Amino acid sequence: MRNNIVHPGADELVYEIRSIVEFANKLQAAGLDITWENIGDPVNKGEQVPDWIRQYISDEVINNNHVLGYSPTKGLLKTREFIAKTRSEETFNNLDSDNIIFFNGLGDAITKVYTWLNPIARVIGPNPAYPTHSSIEGAHGRSQHLTYELDPNNNWMPDMDDVRNKVNYNPSISAILIINPDNPTGAVYPKEILEEFVAIAREFGLFLIADEIYANLAFDGDYVSLASVAGDVPTMIMRGLSKEVPWPGSRCGWVEFYNTDKDVSFQRYAKSIEDAKMNEVCSTTLPQSVLPSILSDDRYEPYLEQRRQKYSARAAQAEEILNSSKLFHVVKPKGAFYLSVTFTEEFYKNKLELRPVNNEASVILDEELAGEPNMPTDKKFCLQLLASRGICVVPLSSGFNSHVEGFRMTLLEENEAEFVKTLEELASLG
Repeated sequence: MRNNIVHPGADELVYEIRSIVEFANKLQAAGLDITWENIGDPVNKGEQVPDWIRQYISDEVINNNHVLGYSPTKGLLKTREFIAKTRSEETFNNLDSDNIIFFNGLGDAITKVYTWLNPIARVIGPNPAYPTHSSIEGAHGRSQHLTYELDPNNNWMPDMDDVRNKVNYNPSISAILIINPDNPTGAVYPKEILEEFVAIAREFGLFLIADEIYANLAFDGDYVSLASVAGDVPTMIMRGLSKEVPWPGSRCGWVEFYNTDKDVSFQRYAKSIEDAKMNEVCSTTLPQSVLPSILSDDRYEPYLEQRRQKYSARAAQAEEILNSSKLFHVVKPKGAFYLSVTFTEEFYKNKLELRPVNNEASVILDEELAGEPNMPTDKKFCLQLLASRGICVVPLSSGFNSHVEGFRMTLLEENEAEFVKTLEELASLG
């Protein structure tokens, strides 16, 4: 080409959660049965969305022709008013409907948030990191995503000294990202931790971003939204329908802006995100239209509680079975539906090598390993696990920009016997 047409941040666009599927598909063609534990899609894992929720969707399509058309750029007014009222009551922090913008899923929101941030401004986020955040922010910054450490020896809580030091010594940091409940660790942050984030943001003149897509899937019922402790600090809260209804195919998420009147720069930044969305016209109309009916139905909270109890039970099973192995360490998740498994010293001492199930799988594995000579240990393990056992999990290092090696799996398997079988097969490796 006459000019270099590649974006300087293109190498940061990595999404191992889906890219590992290509390798798994090759093995499936070679005769392996694959246990898919790579992606958080409850519907794809067999969860049945209740008939009453699907009835709302069906009735809306049949009875309301407008759901097949555009919505306003920010989203349907009745839905934004519903969210504003509900969230104001939940957090005791007044949210105006004009300060809510709908997006085509949080992936769309995340892209807009980082793309329209000043190129010299950076956002620091958790490590392990969720790849949509880390890759898009890294591409925006044209370098590796900046992170603060989550400590697996302290229930995956943020190292707040690490947060403060990195903010203090890196003046390009303009915001702190918090994912709560966290993906991939399942950690849920107590109020005290959130208050420390707010204090740091206030001291250094930063704004806060909280990805709370799993807020209603915190197991213990004592979840605290950042909006309830943000005070006067400019804050953005990301929420959506994809995980809790669950309706991932709806591509329906929204961002709540708090304290836009407290800082002129933050107010203009929020307006630029709205303007960028206006150039796309709008987001999906149907899920916005049915959202108030679903979330206000008396059956919704019992349905969520049933799901929370199921995932909590799966988390307890995983903790018990995998911690029986000398190779793995598990901190029981307290929310969402993921499990991060880290390696013990015994794992590294054993130099575990898993043999492929057949010759064809062996050739496929060798080709994959040869393509990345300095492959991290956890990624090599995940590929060997696929070729030998057909279990598809995601390495923490390459999949989640993690300083700690291990892998992430889900708690979504509907068949409990199959779930336990997978755990026991993993535990039997050591």
